[in-house]
Amino acid sequence: MCGRYVSTRSPEDLTDLFGVTRRDADPVVPPSWNVAPTDPVWAVLERADRESGVLERQLRPLRWGLVPSWSKAPTGGARMINARVETVEEKPAYRRAFAKRRCLLPADGFYEWQPVAATDGAKAYKQPYFIRPEDGGVMAMAGLYEFWRDPAVADADDPAAWWATCTVITTEATDAAGRVHPRMPLALAPADFDTWLDPAHQDPHALRALLATPSGGRLDVRAVSTAVNNVRNNGPELLVDA
Repeated sequence: MCGRYVSTRSPEDLTDLFGVTRRDADPVVPPSWNVAPTDPVWAVLERADRESGVLERQLRPLRWGLVPSWSKAPTGGARMINARVETVEEKPAYRRAFAKRRCLLPADGFYEWQPVAATDGAKAYKQPYFIRPEDGGVMAMAGLYEFWRDPAVADADDPAAWWATCTVITTEATDAAGRVHPRMPLALAPADFDTWLDPAHQDPHALRALLATPSGGRLDVRAVSTAVNNVRNNGPELLVDA
């Protein structure tokens, strides 16, 4: 699974990297070295402008932890941070989003943990590892997004009436990441961005073909500070080698 990741690029950098054509000035997602479930995260997605109907590539904040549109309450979102690629087009929680609401979630890298057994004088603990592309580039994690209407807010035009949430698609871990954990986020190659983001592409077989294997490139894996284990800790010091 992917339960924590790093995302520190500025919205200006992400706009250039992903060819974004619309970015709202007000929403701000701060850089984070310890992105956790329910946190706001940057997402790249394509939606038609309400007035013109023109398709726009947007950079917008979403809440990590998908809440399906049919949910009675948003409380289950924190448990739906990942969607397995093997079943993503079949599960009721993800099926509609897979067909029409796909996104990219930019990340510097992600964390996974290995248990370390207790020894004389030392308690058992979990050792975090930071996993990132060897070239230091941005990972474009394949994701899905949804909108959930809060019935407690009477005015549908009130921004508080809508939750915009997302999930990360995961796959079997390859490369060095597989030595730490059997699952990893599925990162897309730049050549597949346009097809993945276009809501007009709704053929599940063609979409699954994009998710057959992780994008090329090797991964760098290194042990980092156990301070990552506490979601309240944040900052570049978390990436110091253990």
